[in-house]
Amino acid sequence: MALTARPSPDRPADPDRQPRAGSFWLRYAAPSQCHTLAGRLLVWFAIAAVALAAAGLYIGFFVAPTDWQQGESYRIIFIHVPAAWMAMLSYLAMAFWCTLSLTLNTRLSAMMAQALAPTGAMWAFIALWTGAFWGRPTWGTYWVWDARLTSTLILLFLYLGYLALRAAIDDPRRADRASALLALIGVVNVPIIYFSVKWWNTLHQGATISLTAAPKMAETMLTAMLLMTFAAWAYTVAVALHRVRSIMIEREAHSDWVAALRKDGRRSATDPEEATREGSGRRQAPARGSE
Repeated sequence: MALTARPSPDRPADPDRQPRAGSFWLRYAAPSQCHTLAGRLLVWFAIAAVALAAAGLYIGFFVAPTDWQQGESYRIIFIHVPAAWMAMLSYLAMAFWCTLSLTLNTRLSAMMAQALAPTGAMWAFIALWTGAFWGRPTWGTYWVWDARLTSTLILLFLYLGYLALRAAIDDPRRADRASALLALIGVVNVPIIYFSVKWWNTLHQGATISLTAAPKMAETMLTAMLLMTFAAWAYTVAVALHRVRSIMIEREAHSDWVAALRKDGRRSATDPEEATREGSGRRQAPARGSE
């Protein structure tokens, strides 16, 4: 028999009392709750991505001065550098969720890793593609087997391998474990990318921005690069949230909350005004015992 504490007569139990901070995270670990939260957040991240990208592109291509050595070709860094940073950061985030998936056996963690992988692969491809166009006027060739370029190419292959392994396994839980192991093995490549210009004699230039030294570029150039970096980050979060919502519905297709979501969607499609009135009535209904 379960034992419950009797509410004090001086302080009656409050049914609307907010849960403790620890239960907040447990609540949104459930796909049904996270689906709603992700839908609210992705709109704000998408708006931030558009605003930051517009400001960053304007400053980078119209305000920032011409580089005295590379001329106008240097402006590709406003795309290349944020893409390279986000390719590495997305992989680290994916490895983090894979770690939680393996250690805690949480479904949502595996879904988040799955949602991040396509966007991370896109950033790795953009970094290689823009780097090739930047290398042609700078190095005289589109590609060299440089340590930085080669390790970034390996990063792209790791992303593609992760996606291919997931697609090759029909059972979602087995796919979660197998792809998580691959992601964690490949995470060693991220510090290799970052430190490659220090460990080997490469054609790729060293870090322009450092936490321990002053930046080696004009203030307007740095501002544009940081704006584009935050825009890329906001875009990644927004797309990952949008994608994970689709993954939740696909993997929880037979659950009650997905069935209710589809029922509400069909009702809204057939009679939007009735669905709106019904939703408003639920929100405005008085609590029991208030009379």
